[in-house]
Amino acid sequence: YHRILKCHVIIDLKIDRFRHEYASQLNFYLNYYRHEVMQSDDNPPIGLLLCTDYGETTVRYAIEGLSQNLFVTKYQLQLPTEEEIRSYLMWKVMGIMVYMQTGN
Repeated sequence: YHRILKCHVIIDLKIDRFRHEYASQLNFYLNYYRHEVMQSDDNPPIGLLLCTDYGETTVRYAIEGLSQNLFVTKYQLQLPTEEEIRSYLMWKVMGIMVYMQTGN
């Protein structure tokens, strides 16, 4: 339970790549909490589905029409190396520079 948001936060940790049935399962849990656990002064529960990887298109189609409080993201088992962080930051900086130059 998140005291500041005044809602239950349901975290579903998967050990593989996102599959569409994972979204349905978490939506089931959210509905259960909304009907059976949530108090009248609570906000609706939030669901966080953590997977090792996912395809954005698959996630978009899988969660469309489900609870607006259902989120999918990926996790890493270990911290990135210094070189991986450096490369990621350079990639982001280059993207910002291109955006600023083109205005798109």
